[in-house]
Amino acid sequence: MPTLHQVSQLGQSIWLDFIDREFLEEGKLEALIDAGLRGVTSNPSIFKKAITEGNDYDKAIAALVNSANGSVASIYEALAIEDIRRTADLLRPIYDETEGADGFVSLEADPELAYDTEETIKEVRRLFQEVDRPNVMIKVPATSAGIPAITTLIGEGIHINVTLMFSLRHYEAVSEAYLRGLERLLDGGGDVSQVASVASFFVSRVDSAVDEQLDQLADESAQTLKGRIGIANAKMAYLRYLQVFGSPRWQRLAAQGAHPQRILYGSTSVKNPDYPDTMYIDELMGVNTINTVPVETIDAFCERGTVSVALTTKLEEARQQLVKLAQLDIDLERITQQLQDDGVTKFADAFEQLLLAIDEQRDR
Repeated sequence: MPTLHQVSQLGQSIWLDFIDREFLEEGKLEALIDAGLRGVTSNPSIFKKAITEGNDYDKAIAALVNSANGSVASIYEALAIEDIRRTADLLRPIYDETEGADGFVSLEADPELAYDTEETIKEVRRLFQEVDRPNVMIKVPATSAGIPAITTLIGEGIHINVTLMFSLRHYEAVSEAYLRGLERLLDGGGDVSQVASVASFFVSRVDSAVDEQLDQLADESAQTLKGRIGIANAKMAYLRYLQVFGSPRWQRLAAQGAHPQRILYGSTSVKNPDYPDTMYIDELMGVNTINTVPVETIDAFCERGTVSVALTTKLEEARQQLVKLAQLDIDLERITQQLQDDGVTKFADAFEQLLLAIDEQRDR
């Protein structure tokens, strides 16, 4: 039976893509940290489910309603920030032990600001100060407006989790934004060893979208690509990561103590029940990477997963799969851009629904 500690020894960190108050209060997160968990991510959909399902937040909401500022937005933020702070405190020993390379918890900036650079910058600055923990990352989407915001915020020493990346083009823009931000921080006399970032590359959503188009083709060979493009795409991003963080440009920053921006593989729970439920962990394991997964996927992996470096194996096969996809006239670039656009919309919708649900509870 594989363990999370074995994965860490190989060089990959497993983070948990889940957070709620019951999980914190019952000691379940502490148990996972003891078992080898290295970090936590959250998003509006996760908080929506946590706050609106069950009664774990009812007393806290009631107390906040009677506070001086009982607006819906302030209630949500108070609930989320309390959970984030508690999680950050539990992860702090890992952060200290790894000298700021691991042990982070992520909080999403308002997704409705995804296409507004200046407002995103203001929001991230405010949230980073409000949470007031050295091991919090604020999530910024890899949209055209998010990219310049990432450079600015990294240049100010703020930890950023870049989210909603689906393509090699997205990754290249994000890694460039990170390097520019570090160079700006260094040239301004800042300490680049004190800032960290991860680049969240989504996987299973790519397979879901591509598989749908493959199923519409009469070509029988198209079926051999089902469930393979997400992993092939992710492998190409990792190869680009190795190039970027092995370059002379990076070595200048590394000499000053800078941390590489690790790729974090997200959307790694299997959506198609016909696929092995641990495939997005087994096949995306690589040195100095992260995989963030829900509790159910962690349990499945610990029962029947495989611990071995897989990201740098079968690379030619992965390339040929992408070539074959293009030969079938399936435009992966168009698909991945649509996935990013849809992802922003889904998070914004979840955020709006969350605020509406809190509003109803506040009225009661």
